[in-house]
Parts: sequence; C-alpha cells; structure tokens
Amino acid sequence: MPKRTGAPSQRKGSYSAPALDKAFLIIELLANNPQGLLASEMAAALGRSLGELFRIVVVMEEAGYLQKSELTDRYTATYKFLDVAYRATPARKLVVTAQPEMQALAATIGQSCHLVVAKAGEGLVIAREENPGTRSFALRIGATIDLIDSCSGHVLLAFASEERAVRMRERASALRDTPIDEATLATHLRTARADGYCLRQSPITRGVTDISCPVLGFDGELLAALTVPYLEVVDGSQLMSVEQSLQELIRTARRISEALGWRPAAAAETTPA
Repeated sequence: MPKRTGAPSQRKGSYSAPALDKAFLIIELLANNPQGLLASEMAAALGRSLGELFRIVVVMEEAGYLQKSELTDRYTATYKFLDVAYRATPARKLVVTAQPEMQALAATIGQSCHLVVAKAGEGLVIAREENPGTRSFALRIGATIDLIDSCSGHVLLAFASEERAVRMRERASALRDTPIDEATLATHLRTARADGYCLRQSPITRGVTDISCPVLGFDGELLAALTVPYLEVVDGSQLMSVEQSLQELIRTARRISEALGWRPAAAAETTPA
C-alpha cells in the first residue's frame, strides 16, 4: 500500500472538472510510485472510492497513457507521456538537436552521456547515449536528478538566471529531508560558473567521475546540462582520460548551444570555458 505522505494534494480552483482533476492526480501518484499500483491502492492513496477512480484508469489505459501488468495487475505510466511532452514543449527541439552530437561524443570518448533539464525541484534526464563499447554506465531516460548534490544539478543552478535558480533551490529544499548547506552549495556554484563546467566524483557511484557542461540557447538562456558519468576501468582501457573527455564535452556542449541559437557575444558571462 503506498504511503499517504507525498501523495498529490487535492486541487482547488474557480473551475471544476472532476474527471480531469482525478486523471492528473493519478498521473502524479504513479510518478511517485514507479513500481506501479493497483487500482485499489490508487483509490486508497487519493481518498477516493474504487468505483469513481476505476473508470478513469480504464480510459487512460485505453488511450495508452497507463499500462497494466498481466502478472501483478499494477498500473504504471507509459512513455507516451514523455513522447507527448517532447512534441509539445521545446524539449523536442533540444533532444533532436543534441542527439547526433551526443552519439558522436559517446563514440569519441568511449563513455555514456545524458541530457538533463530542470523540472521543478529536480533534474530530469530527457536523452541519453550509451557508450558503444562493451562497458558502460548510463542513466535511464526519465530518471530524476538531485539538484543540490549532483554535478548536473550544480550546472543547472549555476547557469540559470538568479530568479530561476532561487525558485529551483526552494523547490529542491521542499523535497529534501535535511536542510541545504547554503554555504557549501554557493561555493560549488561559484566554482562551476568560474570554470564553465562541473567536475566531481559521483556522490553515489564509486569509480565514476561526473562531468557536466551547460547547454545554452538564445540570449544565453540555460536549456540543459550535458553530463558524462566517466567510468574508470581498472585495466586502463579508456579511450580518453577525464581531462580529454572534459575538453570533448565542452566542445560538444558548445556546438549544441550554437545550433540552438546561442552566440558568445550574447552570453559572454555564461560561455563554457
């Protein structure tokens, strides 16, 4: 049974569309429970009767937004949400532009890479390219990233506008169980801005060095973080060193940014080093 803590709150507004409102609540609930939920579990978590929720679940399944496991009867959200989001938002252009460059980068340095955008108080992986070799470490599309402790998060916070960065930190703080160490975070962000990139040992995976650069758009607007989780193998068979991979990553992020409308003269202060 899912915990009630963190369940989507009931919306209140001037206009009422009960069925649509319930559909949104189901989406948010399943986003927080990627293992899937039974229809009865969703009803209990949302404080609704099974009857009033089940019809909506069936309609969403028939439309392709939910899928039901034949083994467990649990419902999960499908990638149709991601597909629609790509086609309905600037993320599509970003991914279409970045993907060929990401493929070339992965082949050149022999490492995986992924593209992360800010989503409320988290980062969201919207594209990835795996190392074409025999060994790789990669994050799945749709994975969420901690903005405060991750390399990608530091790039997103460091190169966003001040107003946007404040909103992201506030939302990230609301998702955490412990307070943000503002002094330490400020030091990391200053370093990232000064260097034009972030490079640090992964706080989660041993043997991985995270390297991340900003992807910018018109007028220097931050669009995403392009990140390489550099996996060091003990036999020394890497195609490139961390430093060499960093330089390739910087060049790749710059080419993607220029293809998306960024020009150095328009955003001199946020130019990748």
